[in-house]
Amino acid sequence: MVDYLQHFERSIDALKQERRYRVFADLERHVGRFPHARLHDGEGGRDVVVWCSNDYLGMGQHPAVIDAMALAARTMGAGAGGTRNISGTHHAIVELEDELADLHDKEASLVFTSGYVSNLAGIATIARLLPDCVILSDALNHNSMIEGVRASGADKRIWRHNDLAHLEEHLVRAGDRPKLIAFESVYSMDGDIAPIAAICDLAERYGAMTYIDEVHAVGMYGLRGGGIAQREGLAHRIDVIEGTLAKGYGVLGGYIAGRKAVIDAVRSHAPGFIFTTTLPPPVAAAAAASVRHLKSSQDERVRHQAAVRTTKQALREAGLPVMPGETHIVPVRVGDADVCKRASDLLLDRHGIYIQPINYPTVPRGGERLRITPTPFHDETMIAALRDALLDVWQTLGLPLGEAPDEPCRAAVTVAAGG
Repeated sequence: MVDYLQHFERSIDALKQERRYRVFADLERHVGRFPHARLHDGEGGRDVVVWCSNDYLGMGQHPAVIDAMALAARTMGAGAGGTRNISGTHHAIVELEDELADLHDKEASLVFTSGYVSNLAGIATIARLLPDCVILSDALNHNSMIEGVRASGADKRIWRHNDLAHLEEHLVRAGDRPKLIAFESVYSMDGDIAPIAAICDLAERYGAMTYIDEVHAVGMYGLRGGGIAQREGLAHRIDVIEGTLAKGYGVLGGYIAGRKAVIDAVRSHAPGFIFTTTLPPPVAAAAAASVRHLKSSQDERVRHQAAVRTTKQALREAGLPVMPGETHIVPVRVGDADVCKRASDLLLDRHGIYIQPINYPTVPRGGERLRITPTPFHDETMIAALRDALLDVWQTLGLPLGEAPDEPCRAAVTVAAGG
């Protein structure tokens, strides 16, 4: 007889030996106190400050968002009623898709249950519908994009991160075949930005479609929150824009936006859309309220960028190894899985600061880090406390201060992603 259980136990033991076993903090957020949360740790609970949330603007607690969710639940109920093809196309989801198409100045949009699913289904379906398609994927693309490439069954070419010359080499080799360039605007682990205009230039020169992941940029950048492409006046040059409703907008769901024929084709062919229950009315209504608010309000973005600048300056002046980047992502390099976990534990246990360690396979081995994400609600007192806590942890663990190395980490990812 096969002892099935031992295989699973061994897989977990291996993760623990490599110090990659994931432990999640049991946090309870309270409206009006973000980024403070209650940590339930078996000792009655205690207050902590969260420094790693992807609710970048705190929109998950915005009164307009909460009111929209509560009203929709009271008037339309808690559930969607099924897939869109059965009985789940409710008015709230239609309104949300209208808001998203308008956000990006596109003809149509399509909402999925998550940003992961929208990438997987969007890329896979578009590439499958293009005969003999070649997908050109940036080496640092998110796992959801990588899985979309794999699910498509299409030929793939991995180009070195943000390396335009390498991208052009692949475009030339692809010749007259249909081509899809897949890349992100903001890369969430390093916090750098793609050369969008130059990528669009190459796409137009060699007849390729463009697919951009704006997950870590929507709501955050652009006059109306449409992302980096909107900020740089390039959205009209992008064929498909993908985003999430779970980060800058603080709710849940993912989407793609583009020309009506492209979106309709994905709607009609993608299993990840056809066979999945849609977002329930309260979630869709809350997301629409968040998108609508951030189209007109600049306050959240202005305060957010101010907090990011202050945090980066404080940590760099203290000599902490903040990795270079021009966005709201503030990665502090550690470089060892075990030490990164210990640093996270010390911050939580000794200082009441929650920052989840980022280890392999999210980043390559040797690229382990603490990924800090300031919000508009992290004030100067909290920033000073974070700086002092990190310095204490660095001293306790004997970690070096100084500028973080960058290139070795990227090279490692490039090799890993090409496999």
